[in-house]
Amino acid sequence: MIEAKPSMTFHSLKSGSLPTSVSISCFHAESGVEEYHIIVRPIEYGGIATQLRWISCAYQEALRSATLDFGTCVFRRFFCSDLVNQASALETHRFANPNDQDEPCAVSLVCQAPVPPAKVALWAYHIKDPRGVLKKGREGAALSLERGDLTHLWSTGITCSDTDASYTQTQGIFARYERDLELRQMRLSDHVIRTWFFVQNIDANYQGLVDARREIFAEKGLTPDTHFIASTGIEGTSADVTAKVMMDAYAIAGIRPEQIQFLSAPDHLSPTHTYGVTFERGVSVEYRDCKHILISGTASIDKAGEIVHRCELTQQLDRTIENVQALLHNAGAVLQDVCMFIVYLRDPSDLHTAEQIMADRFGPAPFVVVHAPVCRPGWLVEIECQAITSNANPLLPNF
Repeated sequence: MIEAKPSMTFHSLKSGSLPTSVSISCFHAESGVEEYHIIVRPIEYGGIATQLRWISCAYQEALRSATLDFGTCVFRRFFCSDLVNQASALETHRFANPNDQDEPCAVSLVCQAPVPPAKVALWAYHIKDPRGVLKKGREGAALSLERGDLTHLWSTGITCSDTDASYTQTQGIFARYERDLELRQMRLSDHVIRTWFFVQNIDANYQGLVDARREIFAEKGLTPDTHFIASTGIEGTSADVTAKVMMDAYAIAGIRPEQIQFLSAPDHLSPTHTYGVTFERGVSVEYRDCKHILISGTASIDKAGEIVHRCELTQQLDRTIENVQALLHNAGAVLQDVCMFIVYLRDPSDLHTAEQIMADRFGPAPFVVVHAPVCRPGWLVEIECQAITSNANPLLPNF
């Protein structure tokens, strides 16, 4: 089991009256800024309205315990077992409503069933700044956060179901997103840090996403000779059953090229373009006082791009963690620096096993395990994570 570093603390919140599991990580920067990742999920059976009430109460308890409030939240994702039928219940709660304009926060809703008996699980990201209230703004489903000379932008739930094919839907998604970026004088190649692509029936529809993204990237100068964008491409759906692809994205206006490092571990896993896809294995964003490390969806793969340990969940999970560890090492980080994990599984019968392995391995570190088939059928598990490390570079802006 990992142990936290002095700059990172982990703890679990127990409530005698609420049947929920709550795990919290907190990174403490020397500047006094604190970053929190909170995972909440029910551990007893209940209807969606009941479970959302439990999550709401447990989440608010977690905020009180950390002296946080809704004003410190910039991003929430809800992992849902049946989003088409659950969307209306989510919208009745302001903290789960993507269209609520009164409390600026990016809200992502995706159909990826958490470990039963949970019907829904929450991942929330909060920032507490001793200098005052966060400068947040909301435009549609996008949240902007001003931090000095930088503006962070989270965009959620982007779809384009005007056409039927995943290829043309992906083209439409990028067109819509690029229009939003242009309004902010941002560019796909220079400012987008990470994307998440959620694909309905990934075995049938992933190739259309891959082809469209590769062509769009080539047009924008994103090639094996320059760079791509860190990403996860995984099965998941929106509340719109006609949307075969949905995208969330994170970008930073004002980011300097010298702040960005694209990660690799060629002794462990191949570049993605060797097997026809176009994303970075991970990315590190360096600030004066800290580094943010975002690891893309990572599977049990070797340096030749081949699947390792076919049909063996536990061995694939071990290899996946080893690959994640190698990517973290490239950014000067270790597993103890990880503030949250998402574990995606192809086979729902593996959910409890994977959850137990993660709990044994990572203890109180926040993680969520969901049913979401990986882009290649032979991969049984995929993991993404985020890590934060301390830094001291006076030439760069603070986070």
